[in-house]
Amino acid sequence: MRKALTIAGSDSGGGAGIQADLKTFAMCGVYGMNVVTAITSQNTVGVQGVFDIPVEEIERQFRSVMNDLGADAAKTGMLAHAGVVRKVAELAREYKMERLVVDPVMVSKHGHVLLEPEARKAVLTELLPCAFVVTPNAEEAALLTDEEVCDAEGMKRAARLLHGKGARYVLAKGGHLQGETAVDVFFDGESFTTLEGPRLPSKHTHGTGCTLSAAITAYLAMGMDVLEAVRKAKEFVTEAIKGATPIGRGISPVNHIWKFKV
Repeated sequence: MRKALTIAGSDSGGGAGIQADLKTFAMCGVYGMNVVTAITSQNTVGVQGVFDIPVEEIERQFRSVMNDLGADAAKTGMLAHAGVVRKVAELAREYKMERLVVDPVMVSKHGHVLLEPEARKAVLTELLPCAFVVTPNAEEAALLTDEEVCDAEGMKRAARLLHGKGARYVLAKGGHLQGETAVDVFFDGESFTTLEGPRLPSKHTHGTGCTLSAAITAYLAMGMDVLEAVRKAKEFVTEAIKGATPIGRGISPVNHIWKFKV
């Protein structure tokens, strides 16, 4: 069985973070493992608290998994502060992780900051050079590049800059932008591929970024070509949004197990 690893925070509400990643891994047909970087107290209304896992314990989890099970692909999510970013990058280099998907989680769906400013610098200088694919949304791309990202051209500029920082492939996501269609931009270092999909009128969008990057990771672990993995991951998220139902009093999560029609 192919194996995928998530290095991310825990979401007590189950909609994002490692919970979303592990559900997605299972639905995509790969064995999921996790390294917990932080424990968040959150629900559909917001984030009530964050407890950071000590860096040494993050390293211990990572080595426990990799020294025994290994991983065909891995992804990062919430890394919180610079020390964690640097340690994860160091371990990724040590274990020669070739298929690492970096989801630069910075702000929660409810506006809670999940990545300190100093950690953003570490993402650019330490983690992006390890990234096989980086998957920023428009807001994250703007924060990482200090560029205005409000349309496809802005996403292309940001993608070039992020590729220049070391990421092999960049998927700049346009779901947060305006328009009748949701437009993402994929950059391979030479050419751009525009990926369009329907903009679904849904409030059930908590965990979309985590779910997308987890699906990409799962499909990469299965040996897919990177662009094929991205396309299939977008299809997975679209169906997860379509299959979602109201849960809680706020922004409810996508339905990671949409294939079961529950």
